[in-house]
Amino acid sequence: MQALMMDFPLTTHAILEYGNRVFPHKEIVTKLPDGSWHRYRYADLYQRVKKLSYALVHQLEVHPGDRVATFAWNHYQHVELYYGIPGAGAVCHTLNIRLSTEQIIFIVNHAEAKIIFIDATLVPLFEKIAPYTTGVKQYVLLNSPENFTTNLPNCILYEHLLQVDASEYQWYPSNENDACGLCYTSGTTGNPKGALYSHRSTYLHALALLMPNAACLSARDRVLLIVPQFHVMAWGFPYVCLLAGSDMILPSLHLQPEALIQILEQENITIANGVPTIWLGVYEAMKKNPPKQKLALREYVVGGSALPPSLIDAFEKDFGIKGVHAWGMTETSPIGTASRLQTMHNQLSETDQLKIRAKQGIELPGVEIRAITEEGKIAPRDGVTAGEFEIRGAWIIKSYYKYHDNHLSFTEDGWFKTGDVGTIDAEGYMNISDRSKDLIKSGGEWISSVALEIALMAHPEVKEACVIAIPDEKWVERPLACIVYRGDAVVSKEAFNAFLGDHFAAYQLPDRYIALKEIPKTSVGKLNKKELRRMYSNGEL
Repeated sequence: MQALMMDFPLTTHAILEYGNRVFPHKEIVTKLPDGSWHRYRYADLYQRVKKLSYALVHQLEVHPGDRVATFAWNHYQHVELYYGIPGAGAVCHTLNIRLSTEQIIFIVNHAEAKIIFIDATLVPLFEKIAPYTTGVKQYVLLNSPENFTTNLPNCILYEHLLQVDASEYQWYPSNENDACGLCYTSGTTGNPKGALYSHRSTYLHALALLMPNAACLSARDRVLLIVPQFHVMAWGFPYVCLLAGSDMILPSLHLQPEALIQILEQENITIANGVPTIWLGVYEAMKKNPPKQKLALREYVVGGSALPPSLIDAFEKDFGIKGVHAWGMTETSPIGTASRLQTMHNQLSETDQLKIRAKQGIELPGVEIRAITEEGKIAPRDGVTAGEFEIRGAWIIKSYYKYHDNHLSFTEDGWFKTGDVGTIDAEGYMNISDRSKDLIKSGGEWISSVALEIALMAHPEVKEACVIAIPDEKWVERPLACIVYRGDAVVSKEAFNAFLGDHFAAYQLPDRYIALKEIPKTSVGKLNKKELRRMYSNGEL
C-alpha cells in the first residue's frame, strides 16, 4: 500500500525558495578579494539567482545536465552559482584551485565543462591551463574591473550577464534525483575521481548538518564559511545557512589568521568552519595579540584531518571557544559523523571528555557506518577491534562519475570503502587511527605517498624511494621522502622539488629528503612504511 503524501521534490531551488520566504532579511556578507565589503540580503540573493539561471539558459545556451564549472573564492557570487546553475537544470562543478595544473586539466576535460566562472585574481593561474581545455566555450569573469585584460577566449563579465529581466523565470523542473553538483577528489590514488551529487542528497545532507548533534545552526547564528567552496561544496554550509536562517559571512581570499580574526570580531561570528591548520594559525595569532573583547564565536566545526586534542583544550581554556570534531569525505558529501558530548559524559573528568571530543564522533541520521576487519568480518563496537570503515546512506555516492573500476571502492552489498581505519566504541563514537592506503593529509589536503614515490623513482639518480607521513605542528602531517641513491649521487631538496614540480602542487612536495642505504621491506618484499615510521619516532631517521 502506498502512502497518501504529496510528492514534494527535495531540490536546491526549494532551499532557496524557503530562505527567501522565511528569512529574506538575513545577510550575506563578503570581504571581496580587493578588500572591500559587500552586503546584501537573502531576498537579493534570490532575485540575482533568478537572473543567473535565466541568463544561463537564454544567453549561454546551457542545457539540462551540462557541467558548468567554478574556479573561485568564497563570496556571494559563488553562492549565487551554487543555486543558479542547478536552477537552470545544469550541474555546478566546483574546481579546486589548489590542485596541480595537470590535475585541473584532467578534471575539466573529464567532466566536459563547457563554461567556467572564474575570479579575476585567479585568471593568471588558468591562462596556463586554458590551451589544454579546449572544450570550454565560455569564461565568465567574477569580481573583475571593466578594463580587465586576459588571453582567455570568449570572456564576459558576470555582472553584465545578470543585466536581464528574469521576473517570470521558472526554475528548471528538476527531479530530486537529478544531478546538481560535481566535486572531484584530490587524485591521491591515480587520477581524481568525481562525486556527482543529487538535489535530494544535497537537501538531506543539509538537514542533517544543521541538527543539534552536528553543526547546530539556527536563525540566531552568524556563520563564517572558511572552508573553500571548492572543498565538497563548502561542506554544504551555503545550503544549511538558508535552511537555518543563519547570516552567511564569506572571506574570499582573506584567509590569513589576522584577517580571519578581524572578520570574527567585526561581524560577531558565532560559528565558523575550517580545517585544523586554519584554527592552529588563528589560535597562535590570538595568543600573541589577544582580542580586546571576548569573541562572539562559541564554536568552530573542524574536519579534513584530525584536530589535535591539545588545540581543542587550549582554545577552550584560553578563549572559551569550543572545537567540534567532524568527519567526512568528498564521497560522503561530506558530513558523516560529528563528535559532541552527551549527558552520560558529564561525570567524566575533563581529560576523559577531551578524549571523546577528539574522536571523529557518532554517525548522523541518514548514514550507517561499520568497520571491517582484515578477516572480512564486521568489527564489534568495543573501541578496541580495528577495521576499515565502510559507509552507506542518503548522501553517500554509489559510484564515481564516468569511472570503470568502482568495484575497488564499493562492496558487493553496496557500502563505500573509505580507506580510513580505526575503531567504534560501545557508545558509537568512531576513532580513526590510520589510513589503509598510506595517504598523507596536510592542512586538510590529501597527498599520495605512492604517487610521490613513483615520480621520485623516475629520477635518474634514485634507486628506491619511500614516502611517509610525519607529524607537523602547523599542517598536522607532512611528507618525508626516504631515498636510496644510485652510487654516490646526492640530489638537493631544491633539485628534487624542481623535478616534481610539473606534476605536483607546491603543498604536495616533501619538506625533507633523507638518504638511506636501504629501505626496510616486509616479508613479501613491500616497502615497510610501518618500520620507517617507527624509526622516525625513535629518532633513527
